Amino acid sequence: MGPAVLSSHTNGFSKFDDKSNYINGNSSHEAVISNGSDCHWFEEIIDDNLKWSFALNSVLQKGTSEFQDIALLDTKRFGKALMIDGKMQSAEADEFVYHESLIHPPLLCHSNPKNVFIMGGGEGSAAREVLKHKSTEKVVMCDIDQDVVDFCRKHLTVNQEAFCHKKLHLLINDARAELETRNEKFDVIIGDLADPVKDGPCYKLYTKSFYQEIVKPKLHDNGIFVTQAGPAGIFTHKEVFTSIYNTIKQTFKYVIAYTAYIPSFADTWGWVMASDHPFCIKAEEMDKRIQERIDGELLYLTGASIVSSTIMNKIVSLALLNETHIYTEATAKFIHGHGVGFKQLNGGSCRV
Repeated sequence: MGPAVLSSHTNGFSKFDDKSNYINGNSSHEAVISNGSDCHWFEEIIDDNLKWSFALNSVLQKGTSEFQDIALLDTKRFGKALMIDGKMQSAEADEFVYHESLIHPPLLCHSNPKNVFIMGGGEGSAAREVLKHKSTEKVVMCDIDQDVVDFCRKHLTVNQEAFCHKKLHLLINDARAELETRNEKFDVIIGDLADPVKDGPCYKLYTKSFYQEIVKPKLHDNGIFVTQAGPAGIFTHKEVFTSIYNTIKQTFKYVIAYTAYIPSFADTWGWVMASDHPFCIKAEEMDKRIQERIDGELLYLTGASIVSSTIMNKIVSLALLNETHIYTEATAKFIHGHGVGFKQLNGGSCRV
């Protein structure tokens, strides 16, 4: 049997050829490879010297919207997996870890969350988790990419009920523009955004000006803001996590960083929660609120796990404490990879 071959074609997908050994293609961040035994692999490039591969049953759908590369993979280990711009967004087997961590700590910390605004969240999982809270009266989900939303409504059946829920108001718009023009304020604003990649659609929504001028004025006095903040592992926390944390500290009085390990991401992931009112996170009180406020049972979080998620190891704690970088459009940091804007300048690809 010949050696395995990596041959990247449009959108990074490739085919094994046991008679040659070559590397070819224009994708900057992903590929599908084969080992010659009828098993194909999707390969995500984490950085220049590190790759993360998934054995595939099939590629269910792939293409490019106006804003982002999109692919839905059927992986052997993690089930259906949504990839955007070559980056794992969520996987069937463990997406509950990410989405419970993003949604429930801020909603449980709020005294009575009724109106919630979700930036991004096109796959519907964040809305699904918000709608478990009995107190919610209105959930606005604003995603910039109609293709992603349509794609997820069609293929991610686990969230179809959430998409049809009477409390959900789905909007296709830029989150910044939508928040700027709305007169109402919200109890919780959630950033379920794609990672900041160069020329991607989301990096401007991690900036100090966005937090100060757009997000904070749209929160009620006791409102809470939370955002996903990228990888937070021993080797990756300084990519954007510590910068996002420090940037949010410039806007809000009380800021909490917390983390959880996501197997399909192959890393610890970070979130940042902020408010102008102090947080009171006690395990017993969190458990009480979970019991009283949430319909159904959480799969991952308990009161104790919420508390423990805010405790960092020494390396990450010191990095958060000593971070001085402030995220602006001029000083933006990026996760490895490129958005569609970059690829359109370098050859482009087809729409979904």
